[in-house]
Formats: sequence, C-alpha cells, structure tokens
Amino acid sequence: MEHAAPQFIENRTFDEIQPGDFAELTRTLRPEDIHLFAAMSGDVNPTHVDVEYARSSQFREVVGHSMWGSTLISTVLGTEFPGPGTVYVSQGLNFWRPITIGDTLTITVTCREKFEHNHHIVFDCLALNQDGLKVIDGVAEVLAPTEKIKRARVVLPEVTISDRELRYGHLLSVSAGLSPIPIAVAHPCDKESLSGPVQAAKAGLVEPILVGPEAKIRAVAEEHGIDIRGFRIVDAPHSHAAAEIAVAMCRDGGAEALMKGSLHTDELMSEVIKHLRTGRRISHVFLADVPSYPHPLMITDAAIIIEPTLLDKVDIVQNAIELAHTLGLPEPKVAILSAVETVTPKIRSTIEAAALCKMAERGQITGGLLDGPLAFDNAISLVAAKTKGIRSAVAGQADILVVPDLESGNMVAKQLEYLADALMAGVVLGALLPIVLTSRADTAETRAASCAVVQLMAHKKRELLKP
Repeated sequence: MEHAAPQFIENRTFDEIQPGDFAELTRTLRPEDIHLFAAMSGDVNPTHVDVEYARSSQFREVVGHSMWGSTLISTVLGTEFPGPGTVYVSQGLNFWRPITIGDTLTITVTCREKFEHNHHIVFDCLALNQDGLKVIDGVAEVLAPTEKIKRARVVLPEVTISDRELRYGHLLSVSAGLSPIPIAVAHPCDKESLSGPVQAAKAGLVEPILVGPEAKIRAVAEEHGIDIRGFRIVDAPHSHAAAEIAVAMCRDGGAEALMKGSLHTDELMSEVIKHLRTGRRISHVFLADVPSYPHPLMITDAAIIIEPTLLDKVDIVQNAIELAHTLGLPEPKVAILSAVETVTPKIRSTIEAAALCKMAERGQITGGLLDGPLAFDNAISLVAAKTKGIRSAVAGQADILVVPDLESGNMVAKQLEYLADALMAGVVLGALLPIVLTSRADTAETRAASCAVVQLMAHKKRELLKP
C-alpha cells in the first residue's frame, strides 16, 4: 500500500550503499495520472487518452504511458536510494506489459555493483504489478552522492485535472457501438430541453420524436439555431397532452425510451405511473462523474420517492444494482448512507440501513455488496473509514450511494455537480422502459449523457426479449 511521505528527504551516500541493498516504492495508476502525464509531456497518443480508439486497439482499454512507470524508478533514485545529490548517468529499460487504470506497481531498485574510482553505482530496476507480473525491468547507472544530505521535504501543491470534454466523452462511451434508439421527448420547448436530444442524436445515441406544440418547438429551434430537420414532431396543444402522448407512444411500442422536456416532473411521472409501471417501485439514479473520485458514482433516490419506506428502499437498491450490472459492474459496492456509521434507534435511517444489509444476506436483495449505515465520508474515503476503524469492502470505495430520503440525496447530487464539477446523468428505473428525467436547469450535455445510459439499457432489454 502507499504510505504517507516522511517530513524529511535524506540520501544514502556511496559509502553507505552495499551490493544487495534495495529500496521500494508502490503507486497505483489513476485516470488523472494519465491525463496529467499527457498534459505535462504532450503525449496524447489515443491509446492513452481516447476511450473509443483504445477499445479497438491491441489492449482493448485505455492504458497508461509506459514512461509513467519509468518515472517511478527515477523517483526512488532521486529521493531515497541514493537520494538527493544523485546524478543520472544512464538508464536502460524493457517494457513487458501495459499498465492499466487501477494497476498497482511495486518498484524495486537493487544495488548491483559499485565503482570506487568514480562513485558510480549500477542498480537493477524492477516493476511488478499487483498480480506479481513483471511490467518493467532494466538497469540504471548513477553518480552517487558522497556527502550526507537531509532536507525538509518540499510540499507540492495539489494538482487537479478536470477535462470536462474528456469526461463527457467517457460518459457517452458507455453505449459505444450501439445503434440509436427511438426516444419520445415530452414537451421540448426551451433551449436546453431541445438541444439535449438533438445533441444526443448527433452523437448517434437516439432518434428523437419531439412531442409538444409544434409551432413552439420550431420557434425555439429557430431562435437558438438548433437544427431539427429530419426529426419527427408530434403536435400536442400543451405540456400535459405532450406527457400523455409521449407515454402512450412508449406503452404502445412506438419508442424504446422516454425523455422529460420543459415540463414539471410530476406532470410526466403521473402519466408514467398510470401506464408504465411494473411490480417494482419506480426510482431515480444520478450517475456522477466526479473529478476527485476514481470511478463513476451512482446516487439514489434523489428525484422520485420523497420519504421512502424500508420496502421502497429495497426496490431503490435493487434498481440501482441492476443498472450497475448493465453498466458492466458485476457486483457493485452499495453504501447505505446515514449521518453516522453506528446503528441507533434515534436515527431511523441507521435502522433501515442495517435491515437492508441483513435482507441482502438473506437473498431479498441480490447482485450487490451492501454495507451500512455509513456516513458520507466513510462511504467515499478510505482514509475516513480507516480513521473510524471501519472494516468493510464497501467503505471508501462505494459505487452506489443510497440516501435516506429525496432531500438529502438531491443536496448530495447538486453539491457534487455545482461545487465539485461533477458531470451528471439522470435516469428513472423500475418502469417498463428507461426514462431520462433531468432538471429543467440541466445542460444539453447532461441530457445527452443520460441518453447514452438509456440507450444501453434499451439494448440490454432487446437482448432479454430475444427468443
């Protein structure tokens, strides 16, 4: 595991190092490491930064720069072994396998040979991944320091990589290679609600059917320069009629997904509940791409069920787990949130969290790994969980956050979006077909990202219905 850096940086002199002595360093490759290395070096080889290209390449996924691994060898030599005062003479390396996101490299630098006449030292260098497989090996020669040096370690500033366009591309990539699906858009009568499906159509995600007052839709398109040529428009006199027609179209097989436009949520959802319900309780999931979190984060329910009961939460959790399966997570880690991580009768959500975990143990909830109650910090921070003494496979690395109620969930989601620069997608689950349910304040890119998720869900449904 990675350890906190000491306060001082101190070298080992030529005389202090003997053949066979070694030093180690462990690091895990994160997505932001790839982006930062690319920005620093200018190496934007699509193998490293283009998800779509990488999926068709030799390695089938984005891989880290090989030289990122080699810089870890330089880190050992320059900061610890020998450390300050070391001068590189030469370096020869062999690269045996790629470094993928999440790989943990252990770098070992071992003294092979010393030369008294010029104070040179030859080191064997080796990098193994978490499976013990050789990633890099080679030989380095340095001019070792002869005088002892001990300095206060310079504290570097925090570096945050936030490339919204790249992260937006990652969100859209969940349905890469799939054909567009017909989606009924209810009342797209403002700039963002019309731009979203149009942008999604250009990305090859959906074939929008625009349901609403035709004259108003065309006026909005003309005012904002939105090209809707070739799109089918179904005229409806007002927003309530648009909701009725769009839902009926979905019920009768004319569309494979439903999308909310510029109308109130309850106006659309009342029609959904009447005509598109299943035996499962309908719930909502926010899918968040947060720059400071290593993988997508699902938050549920923050838009549909105001004060869910325990049985409501069973369906909320199961809906989210099944979405995670669709997105390629075979056993998502589900954190049941509360204000504290201990069970207390004074806080109802802690009791329900414990009950949900026991229900999962008994097979009443399947397909995920549940733990709770967990406070928000314990759910998303390994450091916070360790400080609290929490031993859990979920704490610090949750995929799904199940909130106590709509108010808390909505606050969590909006804070991530507006304070943490998260990219958001929103979908409704548990109905006969997937529904894009976004806020009227959401951007076109948020709506398009949501379309990518429902496109994937619609194709999975097609597979299940095949004879």
